[in-house]
Amino acid sequence: MPSKIRFNSAIATGLVLAKVGHPQREEPLQTSKEVFKITESDQPMLASIFLKPFKNLTAHRFNHYSSLAQHEMNSLTAAIFASESGLLEKGCDIAKRLYAKSNHPNIKSGDLCISMIKDIELDGEMVQGLCILKSESVVPFLSISTRDGDLELHTEQGINPEKIDKGCLILDHLATKGYYVLTFDRSGSESRFWVRDFLAVVPITDSPFLTNKFANMAVSFLENEKKTAPKPLDDETPPWDASSAARDAITYFEEKENFDLKEFEEVVLKSPEVKEKFAEHRSKMEEEQGQRLEDKFEISKKDVTKAKKKLKTVMKLDTGIEMKLKSSVATKPDKFLEHGFDETRNMKFIKVFYNEDLAE
Repeated sequence: MPSKIRFNSAIATGLVLAKVGHPQREEPLQTSKEVFKITESDQPMLASIFLKPFKNLTAHRFNHYSSLAQHEMNSLTAAIFASESGLLEKGCDIAKRLYAKSNHPNIKSGDLCISMIKDIELDGEMVQGLCILKSESVVPFLSISTRDGDLELHTEQGINPEKIDKGCLILDHLATKGYYVLTFDRSGSESRFWVRDFLAVVPITDSPFLTNKFANMAVSFLENEKKTAPKPLDDETPPWDASSAARDAITYFEEKENFDLKEFEEVVLKSPEVKEKFAEHRSKMEEEQGQRLEDKFEISKKDVTKAKKKLKTVMKLDTGIEMKLKSSVATKPDKFLEHGFDETRNMKFIKVFYNEDLAE
């Protein structure tokens, strides 16, 4: 079962700040000379801002091919959790690590904020956390102040909390297994740098992760298989039939409580050729992620709902007509759509069944 995390009571107590340049462009690294102490009145507000991006993210853990004792980020985090007095030294070491890993020409310089967070609720218990945020852009903002009985407008440059580029929240939980780590990278293109090079984490293979990975992988694979397969000259299948195998995959995840790869292959993939191609596709994904997926696991129904959204929901017809289906309809299109051929017009048609027009 996935852990339940609540940030309602969380407070940010201390900050280590840094400006992380790009070593290859000879941009410097500048770090805090002392911990920035947050006033008690600002602690809940800052924690709320810092932690907002960390909702509904996949859980990760620190990973090292040899041992966690050799994992730099794991060791630095453990030292900070053991004594908050080490926040300045170890926080600056984290900034130095990020600077040293920022070698790719596409990596941007930015502002780094490393914060101690207290009173995060995890499965009913309060734990501490370490929040690392990197902002790679500044935006202009306006402020109005009073001076000599009149009002003045000021323009400044600052960080937009809604557009933090990269972030990591390390919770003091499962320490012997590499901690419980939540991370994001809005750029996407450089996630390898942030997730693998800097943090060196791998996903925790729990029920939500495995359900999400297998369901999304099956849908994308099966839709691509149907798309690339040659169509017979007398093809009279409806446009939505291209997703029939993908719909079968979603139905399997909806109806079963537990996933079994062999059963899935027999029920959904069926043919030996498709089974072999899917195994190759899975092996390639595992190699790219550096982690093997389990063959059996409990299915997370919430994550099946997310995978539904990956189904093909738009039909583009050669007459200039486009039809968009909601994911709930895309899984059972035959209930609302009918396909046929009109000999008078010598054209195919789609009949739509409905009760009322909700646009009125």
